[in-house]
Amino acid sequence: MQNTIIRIPLDKLLPHPENPNKMSRQNFEKLKRHIKQSHNYEPLIVRKHPEIEEHFQIINGHHRAEALKQIGQTFADCVEWDINDDEARLLLATLNRLGGKDELAAKAALYKNLSGKFSVAELVKLLPDDRQTIEKLKDIAKPPAGFEEDKKAFLNTLVFFLDDAQIETVENALEKAAPPSLERKRQENKSEKMAKAITVISTDYLNHQQV
Repeated sequence: MQNTIIRIPLDKLLPHPENPNKMSRQNFEKLKRHIKQSHNYEPLIVRKHPEIEEHFQIINGHHRAEALKQIGQTFADCVEWDINDDEARLLLATLNRLGGKDELAAKAALYKNLSGKFSVAELVKLLPDDRQTIEKLKDIAKPPAGFEEDKKAFLNTLVFFLDDAQIETVENALEKAAPPSLERKRQENKSEKMAKAITVISTDYLNHQQV
């Protein structure tokens, strides 16, 4: 992979059909405004299009490409990576998690395709989701037409980057904040416990703000 930035015409950049990542309208408008005002944005990651000559397929940066189009730009700064279909899918499932929100049907289809090439154990090492989430997603059947997602049925993802001192502090706080486990049919995994602890801390903070 080479990381030299190249300028590519936006009309030569095509979205990856399996990209599961969506962004709210509000956040998209913020992204568009930021690019328009600062002229700064992270270069898109692309590869040569596997089917259409002289075109490129976006791996990371779908929202940035659309924002650039809407503010009247004709070129985008890009980094071209030489990757195959399976590597592209793995990147779709990881890089795009840092912004926006995954769409259930698209993500399930992506994980089903990946599970045809990789075992669950391999995917656990390669993807940010835990084993339970991966197993559920890869086995989800295609939702029927008109299907409306239950927001509670599909969990949202927050990604943080912490140094060693920060993670020690956060983990200590989460351990103390985690509510005591009640009698359950199954043992909660670490992700579930951390999610509940973060919610307890956040709720406590908001309650103190209102006082």
